[in-house]
Amino acid sequence: SSDLGLALLLPWVRFGALGGLLETVLAAFAAAAVGLLAGALLDDRFWAPFTGDGPPRSARTVLVGGLVAGVVLLLVAAGVGHSGVQLPALLFVPPVGFALGACQVAARRAGRPAGAAPVRWLVGLAVFGPLALTDPEEISILLATTRDVPYWVAVASGVGFAVAVLLAVGYGVLLARPRGHAPRRLVAASGAAVLLLTVGVVDVAAGQPGLYGERLLVVLREQADLSGIPAGTPGRAGRDARTAEVYRRLVATAERTQGGLRRDLSRLGLDPTPYYLVNAIETDGGPAVRAWLSGRPEVARVLVSQRLRPLPAPAPVSRGDQPAPTGPEWNLRMIGADRVWSELSVTGSGVVVGSSDSGVDGTHPALAAGFRGGDDSWYDPWNHTRSPADSGGHGTHTAGSAVGRDGIGVAPGAQWVGCVNLDRNLGSPAHYLDCLQFMLAPFPAGGDPFTDGRPARAPDVLTNSWGCPPVEGCDPGALRPATAALEAAGILVVAAAGNTGPDCGSIVDPPAPYADVLTVGAVNRDRVVAEFSSRGPVAGGVVKPDLVAPGEGIRSAMPGGGYATLDGTSMATPQVAGVVALMWSANPALVGDLARTRSILRDTAQPAGPADLSCGPVTASSGAGLVDAYAAVRAARR
Repeated sequence: SSDLGLALLLPWVRFGALGGLLETVLAAFAAAAVGLLAGALLDDRFWAPFTGDGPPRSARTVLVGGLVAGVVLLLVAAGVGHSGVQLPALLFVPPVGFALGACQVAARRAGRPAGAAPVRWLVGLAVFGPLALTDPEEISILLATTRDVPYWVAVASGVGFAVAVLLAVGYGVLLARPRGHAPRRLVAASGAAVLLLTVGVVDVAAGQPGLYGERLLVVLREQADLSGIPAGTPGRAGRDARTAEVYRRLVATAERTQGGLRRDLSRLGLDPTPYYLVNAIETDGGPAVRAWLSGRPEVARVLVSQRLRPLPAPAPVSRGDQPAPTGPEWNLRMIGADRVWSELSVTGSGVVVGSSDSGVDGTHPALAAGFRGGDDSWYDPWNHTRSPADSGGHGTHTAGSAVGRDGIGVAPGAQWVGCVNLDRNLGSPAHYLDCLQFMLAPFPAGGDPFTDGRPARAPDVLTNSWGCPPVEGCDPGALRPATAALEAAGILVVAAAGNTGPDCGSIVDPPAPYADVLTVGAVNRDRVVAEFSSRGPVAGGVVKPDLVAPGEGIRSAMPGGGYATLDGTSMATPQVAGVVALMWSANPALVGDLARTRSILRDTAQPAGPADLSCGPVTASSGAGLVDAYAAVRAARR
């Protein structure tokens, strides 16, 4: 029984990866409990009606008894953990019933009862695989991706099913035949030892050995005081002076308040990483460390900072299958961006847009010429790439809608800088902070954000087509100090409302609900708010979204030089960032004047179609009209 259980564990060792130490231990206890339950249900009393002497009784034990046992195991598997565990277990655990029937026949021929031990070992080892070697949070978030965790779970499940069926047939043939004999204990023990060694070899040689537990984000009580920062002169000079002062205060506060905690974490070998945009520290540590940190007087709260488990093979790069546009796309014509280029001769030159997303394909024909360049225009805290790249495609698409050339971007004359805060469609509070810090004060590759930041090189407007939900570790206030600091620095943060509509109050994941963020919803070709677009109001009764923009059927760039059409508020958001780039290009004195910029955008927005009956109409008067690039740029010049 243990050798069969180890065989069922093999595909999970090959295609999965362990989490932290505590969750692995808990998975082992849970698997043992499931095994005990199965053993109690499928003990000798269960098999008594099916067992007996002679070939007919042996066949009945294997076939009929195995079938009934499989139904019992199906019910047991249905109660195992998260759906990412249940579904695989439902596939490959029930066939084990036939092998258990064969074990019963072999035990009777040896003149002893089989007992519950074979069931406990076999079922416990079988369910340990998905329980320990799959992260259920990644399953729930990454369903839309290709060849990611759900794909490899399906592969492991399929291989596990094949192994279960083959071993069930093998046991049935070898142990249930008329002249068969029960294997000697030495042979069985040798087989189990070989399989255990095989599991270890597969893990080290072909799997992903090691523990990949989550990290913790420790948010300190004291945050930097950014009040009283002078506005300075209009335009970029004043903006740069404000950004430098904000950076100085943030770093000084972090250095003054983090020292003791950082030393303690370093002494414990917990690898602390400090942050200043939010006064916080990311560190290793499980529940015990979290409890200790939560009790320290300087700590406000401790969040879980999600960490991805490795895949057995890299996910393929997402590529587009559509040709390049032959002229301005329909969405650009709807908001009047093409008229801004042709009639007002404004394309966004002199303005820099910052993109935090899955990355950007810096070689794409529509984006290559717009990259700002230098040693401080690209940062990848996930994979540490040195030049702009993107495998997911989402970031290339959004960047293209903001600044892409060849008819896809609102501000094709603007430059862009990029940062990777999503890997395989998953983020964490710490990596979102990594990119927002980089946007406030870019630094060269390998540099220290605390000492090597260059606030004078900060981009002007940020496009953020992401949100940080609780499953990634964020609470409602996790990123609030970050957006407040960017606001104080004169850097406009544009963020997607989210795709959890049409319910009211569905704008919930930071940073979209924050008052200092320009939140964007989506409309379709008929100027009607898209069904998926999240609605307000948010906490405190603040009207959200601030604006809407085209977000259904948006064609833009994809990695590898191609193009694709995507839907979402993610697609609408960069268009509003592009409109801001056009406004500031037309009137550089507006750079950093966020209040005036927001006012122009809202005052010039056009009415959009109704959202739904419960949320009421979304109109310009409510602050959530359809952005009008042409009207906004003309107003900016006045």
